[in-house]
Amino acid sequence: MCYNGTEKSVQPVQQKEEFDGTMKKKLVPVLVAFLLILVVAAVGIITMMINKYTPSEQVMEDSDYYGVTGEEVAVVLQDQVSEQNARMIDGRVYLDYETVSTYLNPRFYWDQNEEKLLYTTPTEIITIAADDSTYRIGQEETTVEYIIFKTEEEKGYLALEFVKLFTDMEYQRYEDPNKIVIQYKWGDLPTVTASEDTYVRYRGGIKSDILTQVLAGTDMLLLKELEDWYQVATEEGYIGYVQKKDVFEAEDKKYASTGFAAPEYTSQVREHKINLAWHQVTSQDANNNLAASVANAKGLNTISPTWFSVTDNQGNISSLADPDYVALAHEMGLEVWGLIDNFNTEVSTLEVLSRTSVRQYLIDQLIQKAQEVGLDGINLDFESITEEEGPHFIQFVRELSITCRKNELVLSIDNPVPQYTSHYNRKEQGIVADYVIIMGYDEHFNGSEEAGSVASISFFNEGIEQTLEEVPAEKVIGGVPFYTRLWRVSVSENVTSEVMGMDEAAAYIAEKGIETFWDKSTGQNYGEYEAEDATYKIWLEDEQSLEERMKLIQNYQLAGAAAWKLGFERNSVWDVISGYLNE
Repeated sequence: MCYNGTEKSVQPVQQKEEFDGTMKKKLVPVLVAFLLILVVAAVGIITMMINKYTPSEQVMEDSDYYGVTGEEVAVVLQDQVSEQNARMIDGRVYLDYETVSTYLNPRFYWDQNEEKLLYTTPTEIITIAADDSTYRIGQEETTVEYIIFKTEEEKGYLALEFVKLFTDMEYQRYEDPNKIVIQYKWGDLPTVTASEDTYVRYRGGIKSDILTQVLAGTDMLLLKELEDWYQVATEEGYIGYVQKKDVFEAEDKKYASTGFAAPEYTSQVREHKINLAWHQVTSQDANNNLAASVANAKGLNTISPTWFSVTDNQGNISSLADPDYVALAHEMGLEVWGLIDNFNTEVSTLEVLSRTSVRQYLIDQLIQKAQEVGLDGINLDFESITEEEGPHFIQFVRELSITCRKNELVLSIDNPVPQYTSHYNRKEQGIVADYVIIMGYDEHFNGSEEAGSVASISFFNEGIEQTLEEVPAEKVIGGVPFYTRLWRVSVSENVTSEVMGMDEAAAYIAEKGIETFWDKSTGQNYGEYEAEDATYKIWLEDEQSLEERMKLIQNYQLAGAAAWKLGFERNSVWDVISGYLNE
């Protein structure tokens, strides 16, 4: 048998060709499938990218945006959509009382107890009964074509047209859906202007629904800046977002109302600095101590005796007022500002101040007493006012200021330092009253959980700075303490204190041999000593601490100083006080 190499190699070649053909047949559909997957993926990616970067053209319906139906009216307060809708009554728009008093004009006051609406001007109180269409200013009674004030289910509503008569505001009314857009903030406001036609969107993103289209040149109030978007308010009452690239650079633009004459409040501010001391009078006989109490009070020009107090919820007051006291004070060159307080624990300040008839009765009595004895002013010392009492308190101040103004009585109001007491409404006090007195003491008081200064220098300074944010300096008087507290901290950490005048504190320190040193952090001389059962601590009020406070009164150019109280001071402190007030 012979060997043929060529013939022997034919079979493997054929097998390879057959294998390659088979593989090609198998690979073709795989490749096609793979290519299809790539194409689908590419289309998906392209579609996704297009969707991602293509702005939404979906427009939000106004009825959905404002959420109003039927007779409800959406309220846009310039830069916010109010949560409280207005009412449409007899074809006119009525705003709820809370919206009006909170945002537009706080001088509208609703006496819910007596079902009446009040508006206080510098010279009078306009009173309107519920469902009434008349009001009186001075001797003129005016009738309007609509009910001014409506009450429904313990909620009050004011006619928008009436609110505008007394308020620096403008408004536009729209239909489908019903809405009003109110502009009440004026002055230089941050603004952006559209550089091209663009959209305002509900949220800051191109996929967010469109609220409205704005044309090139349209101004919008700037509310907030994001990375690529501005939150804006349009003139038509949409609060939304516009892309930064579609607007010019933000700038302040002046907005001014037209045709509104703001009320003018006259004040009886003295040309000289006030140097006042409170004189605690607890009985009629105590009035006889005036001469002795001020014998060494160099530079004192005003005295405030604690004569009046509210005695019941009907607004009756007690009085220790004495015409002979006033006559003697005038002979000594002192003005007399009679003090009225709310310290009777049996009296509800809320009950007294929340009823118009009771407030007026209280004021009438007070003014009558002032006229009988020849007072120069009233010092209002209502303390521990709660947030619930706050609106009624400031209404009382407004009403009292009218009567004081008419009778040429100076009205001064005692206030705790502003921390946690914004409801005292110092801004309004500074407009309607003559003087706002900061009681710059009681930082630590009887009942405090820890011992401390009656009035550290930082506490006093912060009280001034915060008050000046709301009240002009020429109306602010800085109240300083003549007293200090001796603190007893027992072994069990129980803290008690007792009040001492300056001489009494000095005698105590000498008796106990206490070494004192100047504490720069409080602006006072400090001392302490250990006893068997307790540690005794004292932050002294003296000439040195008082001078630090008088420096601030002078530096801030305040209207003067007031001191609590006569009898706690040393004679030498009057040189310190008058030295800073007379320069």
